Amino acid sequence: MSDVYRFHHTVTEEEIDPLGHAGNVHYVRWMQDAAVAHSAALGWPLERFLALGAGWVVRSHQVTYLRQALAGEAIEVLTWVANMRRSTSLRKYEIRNAAGQLLARAETDWAFIDYTLQRPVRVPAEVAASFPVVGATPPAG
Repeated sequence: MSDVYRFHHTVTEEEIDPLGHAGNVHYVRWMQDAAVAHSAALGWPLERFLALGAGWVVRSHQVTYLRQALAGEAIEVLTWVANMRRSTSLRKYEIRNAAGQLLARAETDWAFIDYTLQRPVRVPAEVAASFPVVGATPPAG
């Protein structure tokens, strides 16, 4: 599997705002959907984190919108892990349309928390080892 995960989605009519393009909140949902799918593909679906009693929660999102996404448009969300720290990880994203045009660049700062204590804890070695760190920019290809 590539270290850059590719998540595919077709923009729905329900995601279109009064200005005729996908609303900003949907980009964030696509990012989260891509991150969750990537985690599952690496062997860490939600159920495994629940069994562990700890997992990732969002600390912050940063999105730079460059082009609009339109109803019926096929988009691809590329996502990768930019760093893995003691109790946090930075994940990057590029959202592109079928023509390859960049619609948005984004990142999410994730914290690894103990679900019972509701506080950050060290990312277990088995979790960290499952998520290859690519760095600030995705590898070509």
